[in-house]
Amino acid sequence: MKSHVVRTACTLDCPDACTLDVTVTDGVITDIDAAKDEDINPFTAGFICRKVQMSTKRIYSSERIATPLIRTGKKGDGVFRSASWDEALDLIASRIKGGIAARGVNSIAPYLYNSSSGMLEGNGSTFELFARLGAPEIEHTICAFTYGRAWEQVFPGLSSADPQSIPKAKLLIIWGANSTTSNSHLPPLINECKANGGTVIVIDPRVTGIADRADLHVPLLPGTDAVFAMAIAAELERRGKLDSAFIRDYVSGSEEYLALCRVWTLDEAADECGIDVSVFQECVDLISTSSPAMLRIGWGVERNVNGGSGMLAVFSLWALAGHFEVEGSGVLGSTSRATSGRINALLPVVPVARVAVNMNHVGRWLNSDDAPTVLFIQGANPAVTANDQQRMLSGLANAEVFTVVHDQVMTDTAKYADVVLPATTQFEIDDIAASYGSFSLQRVNKVIEPVGESRSNDWLGRELAARLDVHIATPRAEDIEAEQNTIVLTPQNSVQFRDVFPVGMKAQLFSPDSELPLPSPMTGRGSTGLYLRLLTSATARTVNSMFAEYDPPTAAVSVHPIDATERGLIDGETVVVSNSLGAVTLPVSVDLRMRVGVCEIPKGLWMRHIVNGMVSNALISDGVNDLGGGACFNEALVLIEKVASNE
Repeated sequence: MKSHVVRTACTLDCPDACTLDVTVTDGVITDIDAAKDEDINPFTAGFICRKVQMSTKRIYSSERIATPLIRTGKKGDGVFRSASWDEALDLIASRIKGGIAARGVNSIAPYLYNSSSGMLEGNGSTFELFARLGAPEIEHTICAFTYGRAWEQVFPGLSSADPQSIPKAKLLIIWGANSTTSNSHLPPLINECKANGGTVIVIDPRVTGIADRADLHVPLLPGTDAVFAMAIAAELERRGKLDSAFIRDYVSGSEEYLALCRVWTLDEAADECGIDVSVFQECVDLISTSSPAMLRIGWGVERNVNGGSGMLAVFSLWALAGHFEVEGSGVLGSTSRATSGRINALLPVVPVARVAVNMNHVGRWLNSDDAPTVLFIQGANPAVTANDQQRMLSGLANAEVFTVVHDQVMTDTAKYADVVLPATTQFEIDDIAASYGSFSLQRVNKVIEPVGESRSNDWLGRELAARLDVHIATPRAEDIEAEQNTIVLTPQNSVQFRDVFPVGMKAQLFSPDSELPLPSPMTGRGSTGLYLRLLTSATARTVNSMFAEYDPPTAAVSVHPIDATERGLIDGETVVVSNSLGAVTLPVSVDLRMRVGVCEIPKGLWMRHIVNGMVSNALISDGVNDLGGGACFNEALVLIEKVASNE
């Protein structure tokens, strides 16, 4: 046997972008581990997550799509025949041409959500193809979209703080993020912060893995982040603890923002947020006396009707407190502005006007009288990841919509396709990986030849473009020069408002031209009777729904013991979780980590993991939040009831 090691980088939808050393024996991957020597992303820290270590279970799975497939059965039944690539591509191209001829280019729906791909696979030739055709752009409003809008509104053009400076913080607030499941290389830095005398606050409705490490856990009711941040800002002003010098030099709109905050007393805000007023007092004390202080904000803040207000209020609070200008301070958000810039500059700008479609409303579109003629899905499994699952499934079943799915395994979505195309994994392509949680840009090197007849996004985009007479200008991975495998982009001086600044040099707390000029949260989030507010949280087992075919999250609804007792629920028994949209049948887990009034079903489950085939998204409407039209995955109210006896 002959073995060798290939250095590459992870492209999964995770902030860390680890550097990997992959052992190949006689053309087969036999080991995947963290790279530990020179020329690596230092954020990797010598270890990788279980998802990546276990990737061979997908790469060599019996569920891997081996050849192009053409549907022969009913949509959703998953009955197909094998086809050649030429047959499949010719059919797809003819349907795209026919759809454009019959109803125009706006009838073509490219559902491209390659969040676990490298830069060229995610933003390259396939994306360029549909842009040049002028097809609608389905915006990625399903995740982090509201965060991006809020960041650009308050801190336009500003780079993220450097996560490597966390150990220097005397106060670290982790707000709406569970790093132990989706950012596993941040906890060691948090441990260093604590070892150096820093205080850690975690704001989350649940006692998460990262909350276990905190000095203070703040179990906010979902959707009350804006009120919490605004009440703290008001109390800082009452105490004379706002950073007046920083506000004078680097903040605009503070008076307009504070005018809204002043209506909140700590007692009233505590009632709204569902926490004790002493927790408020402790947070105010720590924010006003600790320096340097860093904020790590997660996407959990945006996933409710007040998502935009929450993001704006949290960012504004940090600006008023003046926690910038020194190492160990600032706001740690997405680093992608810095890491992606070099490659984005190489990608073509397509000057074609396109209709924008909210990704959360694609199910509506598929069920409408104006449903698309062609739906092209790549890197996504909307049958179980899109909100309002029943509507999405109904749309995918629409026989009038010619559906193409390009994926690695036979997902729930692929079963509804007219044509299924086999896709490569991250170990079967060359690409570029840009981290969004550290300052690194890395080359992705092909480790093995594509399994079966799988083909990359880049290859597919170019082949379809040739059949549709579209010129592709996106560079290939091999055309992009790199002096070394890993480029660590962290500058020597990267402290926010000392070395890097937003456009105009100021944080903008009031933006009169925005759809949401100031935070304007809906209130009254407290008692809901027997209804519980549903969270659909990530786990360490999947990335969105990836890998659930062999390592699914535990299919259960978690509730606090008090809520279980009030409803007569016993740990482990089967229950029905329901609301006006639908019902999910699964076991109940009585869990002290939940807060009263809240329940949780993990995201990432497939239909086969639930008794009645409906996942948590069957309970979540396609309503959107108050900035950018972001998804409201943590907004649903549900009843939990025992399964009716047959006796």
